[in-house]
Amino acid sequence: MLDIADELHRWIGQGRDFAVATVVAVGGSAPRQPGAALAVDASGTAIGSVSGGCVEGAVYELCRQALEDGETVLERFGYSDEDAFAVGLTCGGVIDILVTPVRADTPSRPVLAAALAAAASGRAAAVARITTGPAELLGRALLVRPSGEYEGEYGDEYEDGYEGGLGGHPELDRTVAGEARALLDAGRTATVEIGEDGSRCGSPLTVLVESSVPPPRMIVFGAIDFASALVRIGKFLGYHVTVCDARPVFATAARFPDADEIVVEWPHRYLETTGVDARTVLCVLTHDAKFDVPLLRLALRLPVAYVGAMGSRRTHEDRNARLREVGVTDLELARLRSPIGLDLGARTPEETALSIAAEIVANRRGGSGVSLTGAHTPIHHDGARKPAGRIGSVA
Repeated sequence: MLDIADELHRWIGQGRDFAVATVVAVGGSAPRQPGAALAVDASGTAIGSVSGGCVEGAVYELCRQALEDGETVLERFGYSDEDAFAVGLTCGGVIDILVTPVRADTPSRPVLAAALAAAASGRAAAVARITTGPAELLGRALLVRPSGEYEGEYGDEYEDGYEGGLGGHPELDRTVAGEARALLDAGRTATVEIGEDGSRCGSPLTVLVESSVPPPRMIVFGAIDFASALVRIGKFLGYHVTVCDARPVFATAARFPDADEIVVEWPHRYLETTGVDARTVLCVLTHDAKFDVPLLRLALRLPVAYVGAMGSRRTHEDRNARLREVGVTDLELARLRSPIGLDLGARTPEETALSIAAEIVANRRGGSGVSLTGAHTPIHHDGARKPAGRIGSVA
C-alpha cells in the first residue's frame, strides 16, 4: 500500500472512499512482492498493480465489492486454482491478497491516512496490518514510527467480552510495534507470525509490516564520464545519488544534472562526515591511489551494502597491496567488489554503468549474475532477505 502512497494520500485529502488490495504473501515465481498494491476508488479509478497484469481484473472486482459491503477479505490466487488460472495467473506462483475498504466509516482510516501522509512526505514509517486471524481483525492497523511510538489499536476497539479476550490487552499492540520497528530500521517489508498465546485472541495471527523509508543512498566517488552514466542508472533504480570529487572543475551541476547532490571534497573526508546505513552503496571510480586508499580503508569498515572500485586487474592488485600496507585486513578486502561490475563485456560508459548496476542488484537480491538460460536457479531470489522471526508468548 505504501508503494502508492502519493496518490492514496491525495485521495484521502479529497475525501474519497477507496479499497486497497495488497500482496501479503507470495510463493513460487510470483510477479510482485509483499506490499505491492492496487487501489480502486468509488468512481472506479484504479492505480497500482498486484500481479503485473495476471489477476488485476479479478482483484479490481474484489475492491469494488469491498467498497460496497465494507468487508475486508483475504484471497489466494495460484496456478493450481482453476479460478486463478482462468483470470491469467500462469506464472506458476501463488499470491495472497488482502483487500481492505478505506471508507469514511472504516475504523482504521485515520491510522492509514497518517501512514500514507508520512510515506508521501518521505518520512520513515511502518504500517502493520493483521492479515490472518479472526475475521473481525482483518485489516486492523498500527502506524509505527522510527522512535517506536505508534498510533492505532488492535484490541481496544473490542469489548472485554469478545471471544478470545482481545479487548484490554495492549501487550499485542506493543509486541507488534516492536517487531514493526525492527523491520522499519532495516527498511524491510515482511510478515510476522504471532503465536496463539501472544495474540491474546485465542488463535495465531499473521501481521504484514510495510516499511516506507527514504531512498537508499548511492555515493559515486570520482566525477568522470563513467560516473555520469552511473548517476542516471542509479536514479532509475531509486537511489538518492551523490557525486563526490575533490576537483571542483569536474564536480559540477552542468556535468551531472541528474545527481541529487554534488560535493567538492576529498572523498575520505566526505565519507567520514556523511550518513550511511546498511542500504548504502559506494562506487569508487577515481582509480587514483591518493584518493582510493584512504577512502577504501574507511569504506570497507563501514556497515554499508556494497563497496565497488573501478580499475584494471593490475590496478586492483596494486590497490590491494597498498590497502594491506595501511592495515586493511584480508577479511575487509573480501568485501571489495573490484574490478567493479559484472562481466558483460562492457566498453562504453553506459554499458559499464549497467554492469555496475547489475552487480549491485545481484548483491542486494542474492542473485548469481549468471544467464537464466539453461540455469537451474530461481528467477526471483530472496537470499538477501531474512524471514521475519516468529513471536512467542507475550506475558
